[in-house]
Amino acid sequence: MNSELFEALNALEKEKKISKATMIEAIEGALIKACENHFGKADNFVCKIDPDNGDFSVIAAKEVVETVEDEISQISLANAKMINAKYDIGDTVNVDVNSVELGRIAIGVAKNVILQKIREEERKVLYDEYYTKEKDIVTGIVQRYVGKNLIINLGRADAILNENEMVKGEHYKANDRIKVYIVEVKDEKRGPRILVSRTHPEFVKRLFEAEVTEVRDGTVEIKNVAREAGSRTKISVWSNNPDVDPVGACVGVNGDRVNAVVTELNGEKIDIINWSENPANLIENALSPAKVVSVVADDDEKTAQVIVPDYQLSLAIGREGQNARLAARLTGFKIDIKSESQARELGIFDELGYGDEEYDDNYYDEYQDEQ
Repeated sequence: MNSELFEALNALEKEKKISKATMIEAIEGALIKACENHFGKADNFVCKIDPDNGDFSVIAAKEVVETVEDEISQISLANAKMINAKYDIGDTVNVDVNSVELGRIAIGVAKNVILQKIREEERKVLYDEYYTKEKDIVTGIVQRYVGKNLIINLGRADAILNENEMVKGEHYKANDRIKVYIVEVKDEKRGPRILVSRTHPEFVKRLFEAEVTEVRDGTVEIKNVAREAGSRTKISVWSNNPDVDPVGACVGVNGDRVNAVVTELNGEKIDIINWSENPANLIENALSPAKVVSVVADDDEKTAQVIVPDYQLSLAIGREGQNARLAARLTGFKIDIKSESQARELGIFDELGYGDEEYDDNYYDEYQDEQ
């Protein structure tokens, strides 16, 4: 084999991660294809290439006959005995095929097959590389806008950040370095199509994994994430080690860990709450920072009745209902929030077994302190 071609295969393997063995197999197939084009058929042809030095041979297995009717698959007894006197009628002789005989057109066909195989393998290698990064965070460099979508270079391939996956209020310029979450990698003819996001809830989860050792090693689990990108996120956490506070681990000393995530999210607010197997406790935690008087949760119906002090109603619901909405997404429950006054008027306290004296004792002093 041409030494330059063999060196090119070594370069492909090193630079583009395309296996030399795969390319040698493709070249063998291409040479057989060239034989088929030149001779009309190649069922009895075999090509072998030495992967160490590039030496190759094309061999045609021919049957020894008295009278040759098909020169492609047969050889006369006289010619066979010129190769080796032991051959007789019916034997099979391996005859070397001179590659020069294949002709310019046939070699051109082989070249096209090889180039096509290189393109296919390069696409496959790229797809495999980025498919393993699916559902993970990568850092890319902003290239350009295509319409309202953004093209981001991830190193060996470009990704698409669609408009609906961008955080409102974030603006990007060419050559900006940004982190994105790979949502999906599709294998297409022109190469892998990589779809990324900065609004996906899992983006926040991966950022915490990068910042918090306890999350990365599995000591602390992020059970769920509810997010309104660019505004607020709630995450529920749980510790598999009773000696490790999951919320404290995620917040970090002086808030350094959560602040690193907030900085990456350009100031997006993050509420970290303790996850609980008890739905009522989980819902109470999810409505943080609002304080809760009572929670009655129906695990089968996935509904919950929540009562909060009058002065906490607006905080529990949040601006434009955001706090309650995120709490519902985080817990999976449809949450109905009532103030104490509303609960009293509707008789909900009586239904739950609360008397005026009981909730007054529990919350009046606290209410006065906060006032």
